[in-house]
Amino acid sequence: MLRIFDLGLLGNFSGVKITFLGTGTSQGVPVITCDCATCMSADSRDKRLRTSVLIETNETILVIDAGPDFRQQMLRENIKRLDAIILTHEHKDHISGMDDVRAFNYKSQDAINIFAEERVQKAIRKEYSYVFSEYQYPGIPKMRLNLIPEYGFNINGLSLIPLRVFHYRLPVYGFRIGDFAYITDANYVPEETKEKIYGVKYLVINALRREKHISHFSLREAVDFIRQISPRKAYITHISHQMGRYEDIQKLLPSEIIVAYDGLKFNCDE
Repeated sequence: MLRIFDLGLLGNFSGVKITFLGTGTSQGVPVITCDCATCMSADSRDKRLRTSVLIETNETILVIDAGPDFRQQMLRENIKRLDAIILTHEHKDHISGMDDVRAFNYKSQDAINIFAEERVQKAIRKEYSYVFSEYQYPGIPKMRLNLIPEYGFNINGLSLIPLRVFHYRLPVYGFRIGDFAYITDANYVPEETKEKIYGVKYLVINALRREKHISHFSLREAVDFIRQISPRKAYITHISHQMGRYEDIQKLLPSEIIVAYDGLKFNCDE
């Protein structure tokens, strides 16, 4: 079958670096008050901030989602410049850290570009009403909302293709950037979206736990999806404490499927 997204229409993708800023579910790991084996683990790979990913080229620095740990993640990775934040959807664990773009506003003397679909923009305007009010209080963050076009968009020469997936009944976006695809908070990927993903070398996909869940892929479902797409490497993210410890999960998986952890980095031209 001819796949239009295998035809080199996605631009130059060499030299792209991916960093997992956070790989945890909405509660993070450890979970408050929990004393399960995962939450009590001494392994740093079992300490998971809320899910987010950093994408860097020589010209562009992007973040996909900015949840409550955004400030901590930016400090940990020593990020001094940010060109845009791309939002998958409007849930709190993906948008609630954006007040901290103020530091980037000050450094650049400009608003930060936020890319989101219309429904998500509406939620942003409600969540951050003080940012968009007629009276602009001194020192508030500056955000420039940009609509995500259905067929793709470009930031400083980096092309992004939106991938429509479903988080139970909520439509959310994943993204393809060259040979890299990123999907979080999903448990259903339509066939037309799979057509846009085929051919990627690097795939990030969410898996909440081993048992089936109403709105997230289970580990088995994620592995089955990875096998359909057949990337060179795949990474599991958005992991809850119910999944178990990193060391135990990784033993269950083939070498080409990697359990992501906070701070993990890879280059897409490896």
